[in-house]
Amino acid sequence: MRQPLVAGNWKMNGSKADAADLVNGIKAGAAKVQKAEIAVCPPFPYLQLIEGLLAGSNIRWGSQDVSNESDGAFTGQVSARMLKDFGCTYAIIGHSERRMFNAESDALIAKKYDQALAAGLTPVLCVGESLEEREHGKTEEVVARHLDAVLEGAGAKAIGLGVIAYEPVWAIGTGVTATPEQAQEVHAFLRQRIAAKSQAEAEAVRILYGGSMKPGNAMELIGQADIDGGLIGGAALKSSDFLAICAAAEANA
Repeated sequence: MRQPLVAGNWKMNGSKADAADLVNGIKAGAAKVQKAEIAVCPPFPYLQLIEGLLAGSNIRWGSQDVSNESDGAFTGQVSARMLKDFGCTYAIIGHSERRMFNAESDALIAKKYDQALAAGLTPVLCVGESLEEREHGKTEEVVARHLDAVLEGAGAKAIGLGVIAYEPVWAIGTGVTATPEQAQEVHAFLRQRIAAKSQAEAEAVRILYGGSMKPGNAMELIGQADIDGGLIGGAALKSSDFLAICAAAEANA
């Protein structure tokens, strides 16, 4: 049985005070979540604050990105080793916004995945198609390409050491959500593709859904056979909404 994971991606939102209020609100309700795992991914400047607030709690934290380099003259980048210094467990890799706005290639994202693993972080590899790609029947082709960049380069064992997040680009921040059946279909496809390399890793790896999951749809989405939790955007910025999704994960654990 895979342990459900609910990870909040705060993106570029909030202030120092907002971050403290949000994480304290999540902490207040997190004790009720015993079987599911909770994580938050704040902006880089707030990692030290979050580390201090969450130390000793049952909530883990991570980053929204990581450098593809280990160290050196790379102004503005943050290495996996630095993130580990701040107690991070997770690092989001290849989010659609990074692919879109920063022109990150599959090859670059695969390097980031390797860097995260080498530093002892758990990479959360994001895969997903645009609305145009879905309408042209290219969903499986796109998510397979995103997955294969890591699967073929680092192997199934490396995938098994990470987490995958299916995030249909057309459902991110739009309020539109893939139906449970649509999401399950893609999650099952991803698991089957990993199984072609290693059945054991396919059964073990957690695959999250990351497209406008909310308290109202979380139970049905996480209840699908191959959906192991959520990578939460907008709903992660309100502690009551985020905790409601965590409760749905707990109920499905």
